Amino acid sequence: MSIVNRVKVAIRCKHCGERFILRGKLEKGKIETGFKQCLCNNETDLDIEQVE
Repeated sequence: MSIVNRVKVAIRCKHCGERFILRGKLEKGKIETGFKQCLCNNETDLDIEQVE
């Protein structure tokens, strides 16, 4: 059984400024949240940072 670290992540859209706070899995240095797109349909231009 693998151990998965849960982290809190802040995602901010660079187009409309909408902000999302999610929990994600930290595996091999990458964070997976399942987040697909912002409410303004932006899928690529996002700021993603880990929150303590």
